[in-house]
Amino acid sequence: MARRAFIQRAGAGTALAVFGGIYTIADDGLMATARAARRPDGRPRLPPGQKLLKDLKPMGGQAGDPSRAAWRLKVHGEVQKPVELDLRALLKLPNVEQELDVHCVTGWSVFGAPWRGVRLSTIAELAKVKGAAKHVIFEAAHGYTANVRLDEALEPSVMIAHRLRGRPLAQQHGAPVRGVVPDLYFWKSAKWITGVKFVRRDDPGFWEVRGYNNHADPWLEERYA
Repeated sequence: MARRAFIQRAGAGTALAVFGGIYTIADDGLMATARAARRPDGRPRLPPGQKLLKDLKPMGGQAGDPSRAAWRLKVHGEVQKPVELDLRALLKLPNVEQELDVHCVTGWSVFGAPWRGVRLSTIAELAKVKGAAKHVIFEAAHGYTANVRLDEALEPSVMIAHRLRGRPLAQQHGAPVRGVVPDLYFWKSAKWITGVKFVRRDDPGFWEVRGYNNHADPWLEERYA
């Protein structure tokens, strides 16, 4: 309930209090430009109820093991070839760099955050996802999960990312590797990711079973169930 009250207050004022810090939003001119900008699909680049920040902010969570040597990603479920990737194997896959907008449910957005990693579609192809799969469950440290529809998870913008702004991820941003699902609220972009499970039936994740919207479209303001 405290988190929900925070989200409801976050749209007001010129600053956001984010887990102990105060972060100034973009100036009025930049905000006006942001609100006027459009995506290729015609939607406004800044979803309703969002304030533009200049940089990604940490949003808490129980951190996982930051060791790059120990990290593993289990790819399993409705796949023909289950695989387990360490960081070296991930780096050998086709990596991409993408500047992606992200939108936090607490009311802030960042434009053009530069990520580097592997598209989830590349990993799905490696594991040979079965036709029966309809959803993806991102699994992370300490049992955290986030559910995404398969068609949305396979969009080119969805990544398993290991670098941000040219540097390895900081622990507060999910080091060593995290998910990035830019067209859904940012809680779907699981930090400290450990697994990708392809499933037939939807399985609501950590925040979804606690009252958050199961889909989480920022342009529809799908914050709550």
